[in-house]
Amino acid sequence: MSPPGTSPETSEPATLSGPDPAAGTILAPRPWVPLGVITIGLALVPLQRIWSWAPIAAGVVGLLGLFLLLQTLLLRLQFSSDALLVWSRSTLLRRFPYSEWTAWTLFWWPLPVLFYFRERRSPHLLPVLFDATALRQQLDLHLSSLP
Repeated sequence: MSPPGTSPETSEPATLSGPDPAAGTILAPRPWVPLGVITIGLALVPLQRIWSWAPIAAGVVGLLGLFLLLQTLLLRLQFSSDALLVWSRSTLLRRFPYSEWTAWTLFWWPLPVLFYFRERRSPHLLPVLFDATALRQQLDLHLSSLP
């Protein structure tokens, strides 16, 4: 049984004061992927002369870009000594222990837009909403033994 005020999955408090820089590296946010998606949405608008669905596609892509931009402002990744922590402001959303990881990769280097990693039980695919160079450095540091 977990102590009162803790999450049963992590045995850590569900709400803390936020990511603590002393507990590990916190990746800086980078809005390039969301801004690129928004730009693609805007680029679809002039195509309405030759493609009737262009305004709808532009709206969907633009909304996706705005959603990703919001996530860039709210989410933080922290590399602690034993796990990758996902924070939303001061709330710890998820903890991914390195011991459960089986693989990871960054797609489309030197312009990375997607981060994939696999745990024993499930795969994860995330847009790169943070400093990709620091992400690669931290992955190499903490998970160098993985393929």
